[in-house]
Amino acid sequence: MLGTFTFHNPTKLYFGEDALDGLYEELPKYGKTVQLIYGGGSVKKNGIYDAVVNILRDCGKTIVEDGGVMPNPTTEKLYEGIRIARENKVDLLLAVGGGSCCDYAKAVSVSVHCDEDPWDKYFARYEDPTCPIVPVGCVLTMAGTGSEMNGGSVITNPAQKMKIGKVFDERVNPRFSILNPKFTYSLPMRQTVAGVYDIFNHICEQYFSGTDDNVSDALSEALMRSVVNASRIVISEPENYEARSNIMWAATWALNNLIGCGKTEDWMVHMLGQAVGAYTDATHGLTLAAVSLPYYRLVAPYGLPKFVRFAKEVWRVDPAGKTDEEIADEGLCAMHAWMREIGVAVTLHDLGATEDMIEGIADATILMEGTGYHTLTRDEVVQILKESL
Repeated sequence: MLGTFTFHNPTKLYFGEDALDGLYEELPKYGKTVQLIYGGGSVKKNGIYDAVVNILRDCGKTIVEDGGVMPNPTTEKLYEGIRIARENKVDLLLAVGGGSCCDYAKAVSVSVHCDEDPWDKYFARYEDPTCPIVPVGCVLTMAGTGSEMNGGSVITNPAQKMKIGKVFDERVNPRFSILNPKFTYSLPMRQTVAGVYDIFNHICEQYFSGTDDNVSDALSEALMRSVVNASRIVISEPENYEARSNIMWAATWALNNLIGCGKTEDWMVHMLGQAVGAYTDATHGLTLAAVSLPYYRLVAPYGLPKFVRFAKEVWRVDPAGKTDEEIADEGLCAMHAWMREIGVAVTLHDLGATEDMIEGIADATILMEGTGYHTLTRDEVVQILKESL
């Protein structure tokens, strides 16, 4: 471990079939009024909403409804959530849903007492909060983003065709998160595998940087192998609890800052994917899947030793009689084969992008400098996007 770092994660996790009971321990720590945040209504169909509401009532809470959070939360929805929180003087924001609900709750939390426009302050200027923060709790129903144990929030501005993520410090982390793998059973398989690829790519973004031999990369390799194995089980056995639990647990550890310790990290695939999402409103994990292989094939020559290690340690490529370039390529081919196997080997055309969007998507792509193995030029961004169509 050659890098220097500080690691601190204050989120308390309740994991397992009885995890929801953790609300009885956590809710008394906060004031009376709870803003209940959820998405399009699936939590009402599968019974999770009723279970949460019953516990809130048992604990004597006043519930303020904030439903309709979309998969890619917009600035308009953010302004609505801020208004609800201010008018009701809420004491806790409780997100019940997937990563979008958690992201949205965190964006609301730092904005309620902020006098400035939150999009301009946090997402355009990338500033940190200087105002009091309303605490957030999460009841997770989809594994993928890791938002249940980090300070990240991604918001889309449709008018500007920009989708930007801001990683806040640990003050914005959820105070607690409830993780019951059974809550993910009712997800459509397309959402499940999109989440799986999101997990995998979170790990890749931290893995494909640096040249030293470090524990963080060894942890990443183990997580990637676990995600691949569990994904193969869950596509044939959607209610396999062990597979679902491993996916959910891997998602949390893929993006709670642990495996980034001592690393520079990359995140360029996310910049490309988020720009695609701003233009198409496509599912986040699938936008990553569409652009990742062309990106990794372009940057592999600049970080060849790590791509060789990736091939051998994650995909068990036999290196005998092969050049490093051949080993690295075989690893990426194995990754692509797995993506086809689970159903995320998609193109930008599949996600609604057209060739006439390429220049605009390239303009919306934030270029990460000095983090991964190679800093992209704009021409290379266009090249990757065209190869992803």
